Amino acid sequence: MVIEPKSTTVAYRCPHCGGGVMSAVNPFVIGADMIKLKCECGKSELQIVMEKHGPDKKIRLSVPCMLCPKPHNFSLTQSVFFNRDIFLLPCPYSGVNICFIGDSDYVKAEMSKTELELLDMLEKSGIEGGFEAIHAADESDLLPDPQIYDIIMFVIHDLEEEGKIFCRCEDGHGEYEAEVLDFGIKVTCTKCGASQTIPTDSLLAANAFLNADSLHLE
Repeated sequence: MVIEPKSTTVAYRCPHCGGGVMSAVNPFVIGADMIKLKCECGKSELQIVMEKHGPDKKIRLSVPCMLCPKPHNFSLTQSVFFNRDIFLLPCPYSGVNICFIGDSDYVKAEMSKTELELLDMLEKSGIEGGFEAIHAADESDLLPDPQIYDIIMFVIHDLEEEGKIFCRCEDGHGEYEAEVLDFGIKVTCTKCGASQTIPTDSLLAANAFLNADSLHLE
C-alpha cells in the first residue's frame, strides 16, 4: 500500500502587481529545503522553511504584505499547516489576510474575498488605481499628514499606560522605549529585547495601527 504524502495549497497576493501566487506544498519537498513561491513579476516571494530540529519541527513563513513595506514572519505547527481546510495569516497591523493555507477551493474563495476588502480599503482611503497604487505612490502621496509620527507615538503611550503592550517579559514587567526611524517607529523592551516596528511609509498600515487595541513585541 502506497501512502500519498499530505499536501496543502499556499497562496499570497503580490504587493507590487496585485497578482495572486498559489502553489501546492507537501512535507517531503518542504523538509528538503526552503521553498520560495515567486510572483511572475519577479518583485516578491513567499518563503517557507521547516525547522530541522525540535520535537515538532515547526514551519516558518516569510510573507509579503500588501500594506506594509516588509514581509511578516509566522511560525506554524505541521498539523495546522497541512491539516486545515483553510488557515489564514493576517497582517498584524491591519488585520487583512495576506497568506492563505489549505484546500485549493477554500484558498481561492478567501483570496477573492480579501481582494474585495483591499479594494474597498483603497477606495475609502482615497487611493486610486487599484493594487498598483499602494506601492507606486511616492512618500508624499502615502503620508499626507506630517503629524503621523506624533499620532502613532500617542497611541503607543496610550497602550503602554493601559498595560496592552506585550513582550517576552511577565505581563506588567516590561519596560519600553520608542525609536523614530525613517520608515517607522520601533518599540523595544529594554529588558527582554523584544521589538516591533510600526510602519509609517504606508498610509493604510499606519491608519490601521491607530485602531489597535494591543501591541505584541517579538
